Amino acid sequence: MMNIVLDDLTGPEIQALLHEHLQDMHTLSQAESVHALDLEKLRKPDITFWTIWEDNVLMGCGALKELDSSHAEVKSMRTPAARRGKGAGRAILAHIIAVAQSRSYQRLSLETGSHPAFLAAHQLYQSAGFEFCGPFDHYVLDPNSVFMTKLLKI
Repeated sequence: MMNIVLDDLTGPEIQALLHEHLQDMHTLSQAESVHALDLEKLRKPDITFWTIWEDNVLMGCGALKELDSSHAEVKSMRTPAARRGKGAGRAILAHIIAVAQSRSYQRLSLETGSHPAFLAAHQLYQSAGFEFCGPFDHYVLDPNSVFMTKLLKI
């Protein structure tokens, strides 16, 4: 059984996963199109960060960033390559959506890549009710970015 926990980002497993995440994002997109956050930026007070574990094995992570009192953003969704396809991404996304609803956000948005390697992520987000949209918050149109949003039921 998988267990989702609030994470302080100090464990070596999560630090390694986030390092891998940043490296992959820089491999797949131009530097100015990489919006993945490093450890320091993930520790900001407007971000809540979770990890998901199964039998002491890190299965993935995800974060929720408050943009304003009615709008939040999904950040740092990542599953290690060896752990993909086991439902961890879907579970952490469902958790993020539930927390966003409990905080009375009206909208939840995200930015992800446009490279074909992100197709599975697009499909996951669509299956959770996200729809493609234009840039939000500080983002601008970028051929390397895809934007999605979901209206939340409160």
